[in-house]
Amino acid sequence: MPKINGNEIRPGYVLEHDGHLWAAVKVDHVKPGKGGAFAQVELKNLRTGSKLNERFRSEDKVERASLENRDMQFLYVDDGQMIFMDTESYEQIQLDAELLGDRRPFLQDGMTIVVEFFGDEALNARLPAKVICEIAETEPVVKGQTAAKSFKPAVLDNGVRVAVPPFVGQGERIVVNTDTMEYSERA
Repeated sequence: MPKINGNEIRPGYVLEHDGHLWAAVKVDHVKPGKGGAFAQVELKNLRTGSKLNERFRSEDKVERASLENRDMQFLYVDDGQMIFMDTESYEQIQLDAELLGDRRPFLQDGMTIVVEFFGDEALNARLPAKVICEIAETEPVVKGQTAAKSFKPAVLDNGVRVAVPPFVGQGERIVVNTDTMEYSERA
């Protein structure tokens, strides 16, 4: 694995630190009035999910791990395990449902996601940035309520609660941002 200086760390980098794999979530470059500059990095353990705040000076060397991204198509769920098929080799693999976390309800049949592998171990899964969902229930539209920038609660067909603009009604299809789990636009 290539070594990089502490001041070269960017959000999204995967680092091997203290014998574990960590993803850099947030990076702040600090130059205090006294002493040398450093990078304050918030790290997330890719295996356990725990977080760590670490300081790296510019002369510190850190190993940057390279992950292999593979496109995988979702097939079905079997005993809490999600079955995916590699779109290139057509090989089927099982992944734990916890890999997607709270974004799991947005996974739809036949959806292609990106799974990040370190060797043969799946560490992370990324859904498409936007997913189309249908509104299962929401409050009815009240005439004249669209003047103010307000939102009303809605439940999607997958059971997730989101806030939607007042003009969106039950049965309509909307685009939901899977990173923030918020309404994006009408479909």
